[in-house]
Amino acid sequence: MAGKTIIMSKLKQIIRLRSEGTALQTIARAVSISRNTVKKYLRLIEVKGLDTTSLLQMEDNALEALLDDPDPEEQERLAYLEELFPYFERELGRTGVTRWVLWGEYKQQYPAGFSYSRFCAHFSQWKRSRSATLFFEHTPGDKLFIDFTGKKLAVVDPVTGELTEVEVYVAILGYSQLTYVQAVASQRKEDFIAATENALHFLGGVPKALVPDNLKSAVIKADKYEAELNADFLDFANHYGASVLPARSYKPRDKAHVERAVNIAYSRIFAPLRNQVFYSLASLNTAISGLLDIHNNKNFQQRPVSRRTLFEQEEKPLLSPLPAERYELKRFKEVTVMKSGYIQLSEDKHYYSVPYRYIGCRVKVIYSATAVSIFYNKERVAYHARSTKRHGHSTIHDHMSSSHQFVSEWNPDKFIGWAAAISPVVRDYITRILEAASYPETAYRSCVGILSYERKVGRERLIQAVERATFFGAYNYTIIKKILQSGLDQLAFGEEVPTGQTLPDHANIRGAAAYK
Repeated sequence: MAGKTIIMSKLKQIIRLRSEGTALQTIARAVSISRNTVKKYLRLIEVKGLDTTSLLQMEDNALEALLDDPDPEEQERLAYLEELFPYFERELGRTGVTRWVLWGEYKQQYPAGFSYSRFCAHFSQWKRSRSATLFFEHTPGDKLFIDFTGKKLAVVDPVTGELTEVEVYVAILGYSQLTYVQAVASQRKEDFIAATENALHFLGGVPKALVPDNLKSAVIKADKYEAELNADFLDFANHYGASVLPARSYKPRDKAHVERAVNIAYSRIFAPLRNQVFYSLASLNTAISGLLDIHNNKNFQQRPVSRRTLFEQEEKPLLSPLPAERYELKRFKEVTVMKSGYIQLSEDKHYYSVPYRYIGCRVKVIYSATAVSIFYNKERVAYHARSTKRHGHSTIHDHMSSSHQFVSEWNPDKFIGWAAAISPVVRDYITRILEAASYPETAYRSCVGILSYERKVGRERLIQAVERATFFGAYNYTIIKKILQSGLDQLAFGEEVPTGQTLPDHANIRGAAAYK
């Protein structure tokens, strides 16, 4: 600003000297500026039709503003040149193309154009204006920036000596710059979400937004206006009550904090660990945790406060509380309910019951490490604890039809109790059948067949049939059936069984002659 004030002071001297009839060359020597500059200002005053007496009475700032009107001819040249700048920028990326080459082509097309130095100055100014950055003042508890380091650490197999590289996850709060670092096996969705969850528990709360880089684990399709987020990461963010704001592709300034955190991780974590050997991911993360505490508790270079202190005093109280339960990664699949009333999770070879009315329906299964939920038309119809027992069945009694419920309740106690309700002799008979079977379930159908005769022939006949079968020492369903069908239960012991019967005379009965 001081230079501009001096120029305006010199301009007033030019006006005074010229009004006194002083020659241009003499004026130029008196104010120590070029003759052409003197002519330019005097011409500008003339073109604008300004009164020199009024100009001499004006403040320097007002005079500068009044005369700050560029030459129309120069403005036209600059406008033409600026239209070419995007083309020049693309061409400079090609082999052998320099500013000198482009300026030569420009002068051929526009001979009245700028000199090479002015050409370069205007082009540099245009590039600086395009790369202008906006300063973001981060508010406490607002954003957590997330990324992976480009370089990797490694663990060694203690048996084979094989070296396995591992990824390094970095998260940093925008305001306090409290940093979390963890080594993980990969950048896959499962490891990425688990590391982010550990970062939130490290903070002891949840910021308003998570700002990941454009990793496939977080962003399926990057877009500077509306990125397509990974459904599982979005579900994770919803579980913790946080928004997801992915950084734009190829815009490192969107996540400048985490970029700096990565560089700090190289110097304060990678470097101290470079000569150490780790045989497990757990031991590596233990070492990282110790160095991370030192980093977070160390004062900023230009501020007498540490990241940890700033976080505890000003940022942690503004974080949202953590939910009661940790997030579980969910998987989704669609299956058809089998005729048995079950669906199967193929990876476990385990079966889960579904209400029998949905047999044959296509249902959606959402399952995690601990739970299995089954949905039909967006309504949850079944919920089970996850089981990994191969070929096992997780059954809820109410899911079965009444007939299936009856069969599912078959056991020795049920049949003995049922028989005892009829008669002690029937109870003893059923008990003998169950005890004689090599496996109780093989006798269940025989027991059902025998006991169901109470409804078919009556309690008394069933008891008598059981008594007669017991007398003969025969314990099975077939003998009871024969006794009841032949009527033996209705004969006294010792009474002869009728061997045959004569048909009564009837007009509709044909004689032997009808078959000759």
